[in-house]
Amino acid sequence: MSQSPIIKIKNVNKSFPNKKTSTQVLNEVSLEINRGETISILGESGCGKSTLLNIIGGFEKADEGQVILDGKIVSRPTRKCIMLFQNYGLFPWKSALKNVELGLEGSDLTAKERRERALHYLNVVGLEGKGELFPHEVSGGMKQRVAIARALALQPEMILMDEPFAALDTFNRYHLQDELLRIQAKEKTTIALVTHDIDEAIYLSDRIFIMHANPGRIHKEINIQLSKPRDRSHSDFQHYRKLIFEEFHFNREHSPIEFHI
Repeated sequence: MSQSPIIKIKNVNKSFPNKKTSTQVLNEVSLEINRGETISILGESGCGKSTLLNIIGGFEKADEGQVILDGKIVSRPTRKCIMLFQNYGLFPWKSALKNVELGLEGSDLTAKERRERALHYLNVVGLEGKGELFPHEVSGGMKQRVAIARALALQPEMILMDEPFAALDTFNRYHLQDELLRIQAKEKTTIALVTHDIDEAIYLSDRIFIMHANPGRIHKEINIQLSKPRDRSHSDFQHYRKLIFEEFHFNREHSPIEFHI
């Protein structure tokens, strides 16, 4: 994995209007993401992690500060940085193959080249021979794999994932986490993942950025020094789990923070 940063986030501030005043969502957020690594942004609901991901992708503009992708300031969405959502974003009237090809429309590829690339990435995500199936004919896990194939077909520099597996049952979530590790190892794509699932963050990430709320800010960076794939039952995995829990203040004066474990 290269240690050169592909993303530099510098002193990002963001507020949203709230009746006659405004609420600050992000405060002086700065971090770098290295080319080819997977990072997680972990925090309680409302800490601004999804807003930060939208700013990285160019879907929201920071009030102050900047995001630099591959040496250029991010001012709008580009094909270099693709967002994956938990609702998949598939068109129900298009087959899996056509949904993947859709992202390639407007490119310089011929129709044959678009089809070949779409088929290639369906194979990469383990959907060989499933290209003619429609979204209503496949499981939630398969829908998410089609969405991942569509993102990979664009050959982006970076993929942003906002709670991509939250709607899936435990079996499918674990299976897709393993698929993501396999795909990332093969494609060397940089991935930034927003989650409040502690085990998911440890299992997938090279580094974890813990955010605290009111306003959202980076509280701590944790390097996960474990080889992949990881054993969730191993004592080293549990060490990081305990370390992360200790970074959040659970006490009787505050409502419990909702995390998936």
